[in-house]
Amino acid sequence: MTSTPDSSTPDRPARVPSPLLGRPGAVEGSGADAGVAAHYGDPHREQRLLAEGLAVVDLSHLAVLTVTGPDRLSWLHSLTSQALTNLAPRTSTESLILSPKGHIEHALEVVDDGATTWLVTERDTAPAAQAWLESMRFMLRVEVADRTDDFAVVGESVAREGAEGEPIAWVDHWPGPIGDTALYGPAEGHPGANRPWRHVLVPREELVDYVGEQSLSGTWAAEALRVAAWRPRVGAETDHRTIAHELDLLRTGVHLHKGCYRGQETIARVHNLGRPPRRLVFLHLDGSGHVLPEPGDELRLGDKVVGRLTTVARHYEDGPIALAVVKRNTDPAAVLTSGPTSAAQTVVVAP
Repeated sequence: MTSTPDSSTPDRPARVPSPLLGRPGAVEGSGADAGVAAHYGDPHREQRLLAEGLAVVDLSHLAVLTVTGPDRLSWLHSLTSQALTNLAPRTSTESLILSPKGHIEHALEVVDDGATTWLVTERDTAPAAQAWLESMRFMLRVEVADRTDDFAVVGESVAREGAEGEPIAWVDHWPGPIGDTALYGPAEGHPGANRPWRHVLVPREELVDYVGEQSLSGTWAAEALRVAAWRPRVGAETDHRTIAHELDLLRTGVHLHKGCYRGQETIARVHNLGRPPRRLVFLHLDGSGHVLPEPGDELRLGDKVVGRLTTVARHYEDGPIALAVVKRNTDPAAVLTSGPTSAAQTVVVAP
């Protein structure tokens, strides 16, 4: 599947195609992953190599923001869902920007180097995240900058923080838990524990040299491993009314007793008094047909629409798999359908 770079709009910044799209066999991704390779001709082999730590992924379409100034961590702590005031240098975490009603607006991959806080987020929504942060500066000693043109992101199956003298790196600690939080999925036996992952921030002019002769995998491979790990992606698994509980994102993105921030009331109320109205599920799809359903397609139980597919992937061992969001009271043992395709559920967020 090929695409051309997105044109520039206020909501969707133009993407300059990665120089690694010049590698043999490269096929450009589409939608949120335009501008980098979906694959290089052999997605299943690329996936195996990536899972074994023998390949890297060009994720240079992701956005990189920085916050500098002596008040940067306490300021971000006051605005977002994670405890950040005492974040040690080169220690990774993640945080969410929520709407006043507690709906997820942005996910921030957060790592501080002792002088600068680095934030990795989705390219399409980064301008809105930056604009909101800028609007909340007031008189504090902080500066927000978009460094996407200066730094490229590379994905690696590594769980090690960057050391002094190395490029700054954000380690995905999914499935956590991180800090004082709550789990809406399993405490033991979580498949995400088998997926080491980090994002390395490389000066953009050094991207080709950093990759060097390493094997390259495309975003299709990275997305398949993410789905198998039940790892939600904001922008894929979310819509305008998603709350963190529905995706089990409290386990790594929310500190429950850190003080006030926008959207905290919803986080606390649902955690203490209620249940999320929807829940994330993992699906094994019937792969006997030639075409798989698409993200956004309806999921049905009989004639009733109970949810929607969010990410669809082909796993090198498990075959066609997906993540989906369904109504909380959907029978977890039921086989769902999306068009002619049947889908067997595995519970991620307990009903």
